[in-house]
Amino acid sequence: MAKYLLLKHYRGAPAAVNDVPMDRWTPEEISAHMRYMHEFAARLEKTGEFVDGQALAPEGTWVRYDGEGRPPVTDGPFAETKDLIAGWMVIDVDSQERAVELAGELSAAPGAGGEPIHEWLEVRPFLTAPPTVTE
Repeated sequence: MAKYLLLKHYRGAPAAVNDVPMDRWTPEEISAHMRYMHEFAARLEKTGEFVDGQALAPEGTWVRYDGEGRPPVTDGPFAETKDLIAGWMVIDVDSQERAVELAGELSAAPGAGGEPIHEWLEVRPFLTAPPTVTE
């Protein structure tokens, strides 16, 4: 089994087919989308392929260590993940092909008008430890 991160983007990815921003969806459309996401995760829990997933709030802060004392905090001026990443799901599957298959299904979550979004999802494998070389 290999773990993959499925990233949902607000922007930065190619435009989705149904490219209406979520802040313009009706409450019913948002509920249908969330229901699809929960049902998708529940199905993967039953097969043992679901690890975790979360939607992310739009607010956030950049922080870095800058020597002793309180770390500096900033809110720009560079592109920030809070503007790009809407949420994520971690899956544990047998192959990259299965990860791509599941990302394709997740891409079909309903959006505006109840139509599938057909959004682009980023599929990233978790970095694994390099093999140990013994002589």
